[in-house]
Amino acid sequence: MTTYLTLVSKTHRLPEDWLDRIRLVSAKNAMQETFQLEEETLRQFLRLRRRLLDEGIDMEAESAYRSIEAQTNLWAEFERDCGLAYCQQFVAVPGYSEHHMGLAVDICFVRDGKVLEDHAPGKEALFARVHAVMPEYGFILRYMAGKEAVTGYGYEPWHLRYVGIEAAKEIAARGLALEEYLAE
Repeated sequence: MTTYLTLVSKTHRLPEDWLDRIRLVSAKNAMQETFQLEEETLRQFLRLRRRLLDEGIDMEAESAYRSIEAQTNLWAEFERDCGLAYCQQFVAVPGYSEHHMGLAVDICFVRDGKVLEDHAPGKEALFARVHAVMPEYGFILRYMAGKEAVTGYGYEPWHLRYVGIEAAKEIAARGLALEEYLAE
């Protein structure tokens, strides 16, 4: 059985048997890239995406499940291009990434068939709309502004984590980081 409230963080390694506990399902995003998420996580993500599309917001999965090998390669790439300090603030050490769980998804926005650039006008409003409705589908904003000391990571408005609908609504309503919620 999947435990949606399992903590994987800078201090909590992915359980060794995690991939035996979940069922990863593949899907394609608008850019025709294949990604994988845990079965219920994908179902809820697609429901959230449909709702946003009905509102004129084209949100896509940019990154989802990653193997430890893929995370190792990603770390090396970011360390080469951005430096160690950047990695320590924004990139998980292999084995300690939520992306290994199949419960985390990094999102992007698409307009006219193209992914919006990081500093595209109006992007903050798009993230705000996603953040406002995502708890109804079981997602939380995992790395919130102002919670860096708790999570160990900088603010990432694109990183959504599936925890289940009831927990997501409570976490969002109380403005908690997952670590704070689990500590209670």
